[in-house]
Amino acid sequence: MIDRFAPARLPGALASGLLALALVGCSTIDAARGGPGQRLDPWENWNRKVFNFNEDVDNLVLKPVATVYTDVMPQFIRRSVANFYNNFSDAWSAINNILQGKVQAGLEDVTRVSTNTLFGLFGVLDVASEMGLDRHYEDFGQTMGRYGVGAGAYMVLPILGPSTVRDAIALPVDRVATPPAFFDGTGTQVGLTILQVINTRSGLLGATRVIDDIALDKYTFVRDAYLQRRRSLVFDGNVPETPEPPEPAASEPAGTGAPASSAPAASGPGGAGSAPAR
Repeated sequence: MIDRFAPARLPGALASGLLALALVGCSTIDAARGGPGQRLDPWENWNRKVFNFNEDVDNLVLKPVATVYTDVMPQFIRRSVANFYNNFSDAWSAINNILQGKVQAGLEDVTRVSTNTLFGLFGVLDVASEMGLDRHYEDFGQTMGRYGVGAGAYMVLPILGPSTVRDAIALPVDRVATPPAFFDGTGTQVGLTILQVINTRSGLLGATRVIDDIALDKYTFVRDAYLQRRRSLVFDGNVPETPEPPEPAASEPAGTGAPASSAPAASGPGGAGSAPAR
């Protein structure tokens, strides 16, 4: 399903990430069955039920509509729609970058928004990227993670898809920065939300097709891909290594005395070979 419908999780970066993960899908799935994702998924039974519900909604409604939308709408229109939503996302990124103390990245996002709004027809054209101004997407969940708030348990939200406790808490705050929140009228807000969902799903058709073909367990694949991606975003790609637990020291063969890890007995009276002191 659509990843929380957030504007910045739009086709380009997310599809690329999913495709990259899919290329190593088989080994990823094998490792994931006993990997970190499993330990972070205490509600797996319930999550799988919600995941299956979301899959049914996607197969019956979203995917067919997105396929027709892709066939009917020229690519430049779909890209323009994505640019429009991304412009709002860049403004929210600027705020979150500054909240995280990344002032330079925040100012670059402000420059992107200003450039695309003034010269890109309110963000319909991505002039800033053509000028070499890269995006630095940050959301409130990442800001919380930056200040040490743990991701918490993995959860699958109805319709909205993969999340964690932290990201679910941040979701209402992130929604305030989406286009529907800036327009009056329920009809306009609903229309903008539907357009965003369909356009986003349209851009993910290729990536989800690859996952369907390669994933042995789609639920596990999506879960671990989501958790890995969110962790990478929180640490800006510099994820600290988790130290491996130390292996227990090997003991000597039975009947040979103390374990190999034991310290040698002191020499002298009471030491090795000496009778115990009385």
